Amino acid sequence: MPRDKTETHRKVLAAARDEFMEYGYENASMRRIGQRCGITAAGLYRHCKDKADLFGKLVSPSIDRIDAWLEAHVSRSIDTMERNAVDLWKDSEIDMMRDLIYPNMEEYRLLLTKAKGSPYEDYLHMLTEKHQEQMLSFLPLLRERGYVPREIDPKELHLLVSAYTTAMFEPVVHGYSEEEAYRCLDTVEAFFLPGWQQLLGF
Repeated sequence: MPRDKTETHRKVLAAARDEFMEYGYENASMRRIGQRCGITAAGLYRHCKDKADLFGKLVSPSIDRIDAWLEAHVSRSIDTMERNAVDLWKDSEIDMMRDLIYPNMEEYRLLLTKAKGSPYEDYLHMLTEKHQEQMLSFLPLLRERGYVPREIDPKELHLLVSAYTTAMFEPVVHGYSEEEAYRCLDTVEAFFLPGWQQLLGF
């Protein structure tokens, strides 16, 4: 059986998650993680190369789910545009938050609030840049279909995408309850989506 399917490996990941959530990446201790799951330091390194690798094992599945959702979203958006661009707003990043992020709030809190000092500490910035690139590549498709999106400098678009992304993820960062998070998301949707529609020429 592969090592990462063993009960010991699951215990290591659970202990590491508890350690990172309590101390954050920078202050987490591999020695304490070993103590939490009852194995020696040497035994711990059979399950990971180092602390960064261990943190990556915990947060990578959360990132992969976002990447998969966004890739599918782009495909769906292109297909929808072929039929009726107005329907694009029936499938937005707001849905990603409702369906994927908020139901898994603790997983994403680990990524967004405990990653300082790790390769993932600027994740929201990286996500913003990816979203911005997708929007910039989308604008020519809109023009081809007769829409007239507003001319916008990439720096201006970055500002708007950053504000939008930050607003959606703030309930995760601040540990809101699911009820509070969904209520805030309704407000974000009511505020931002009309602006995006106007910006994109709908």
